[in-house]
Amino acid sequence: MAISIKNKSQIEYMRESGRIVADTLAVLRHSLRDGITTAQLDRIAEKYIRSQGAVPSFKGYRDFPCAICTSVNEEVIHGIPGGRKLRNGDIISLDVGAFKNGYHGDAARTFPVGTLAPETDLLLKRTREGFFQSIRFAKNGRHLFEISAAIEDYVTPFGYSIVKEFVGHGVGRDMHEDPVIPHFRQKSRGPKLCAGMTLAIEPMVNLGAAKVHILRDKWTVVTDDKSLSCHYENTVLITDGEPELLTASEDNEYDCV
Repeated sequence: MAISIKNKSQIEYMRESGRIVADTLAVLRHSLRDGITTAQLDRIAEKYIRSQGAVPSFKGYRDFPCAICTSVNEEVIHGIPGGRKLRNGDIISLDVGAFKNGYHGDAARTFPVGTLAPETDLLLKRTREGFFQSIRFAKNGRHLFEISAAIEDYVTPFGYSIVKEFVGHGVGRDMHEDPVIPHFRQKSRGPKLCAGMTLAIEPMVNLGAAKVHILRDKWTVVTDDKSLSCHYENTVLITDGEPELLTASEDNEYDCV
């Protein structure tokens, strides 16, 4: 496993790509309403990303046809935008990547559409909190799988399950780099973390059972039991001190606890 260490200039490029991702998510969040289609959201995202001098990381990646992933309710990840209309009470995971100056930013948020049922609202809040619990260990000298364990330790006591077939990853020049980042406890501590590493940490948490499958479109991942699923992701920079979230906006309530 060769984990890329970014230098100061590379980190600045990643900050710029990360900012574009964070801003795109903010634009999308404010576009959510009853009746909007996921294809409309995709067009909004692509227009904004390109207006910033970047290109969508996902479009064309392994033939993925769209700029963003839009996963609604029981869809976990990799939902393909189309004619589906959002309705009040839905949740939608919006996964965004932007590529500029040779580097990628990658982040996802699960947002509410209108007012949610109380248990759904808690699922979103607790998945987000699971991410923030995990990055307490995203520090120089700690070990990668301490992050993994912290997510499981936080979310599973609520009765939730964690998707195991899909994991986080390093990110930088390539959208998917080493290391692989599980979101559940491992047998070892994993590799030691060093300043300059950039990690996409992205717990996927189900209200019901953990088992998932891929639909016939060969992309969309859904829960077997059709239970709701929540996804929260940031590109995280390991520093000599506290971790830096390269894809978070300080004025967005969904980027903080």
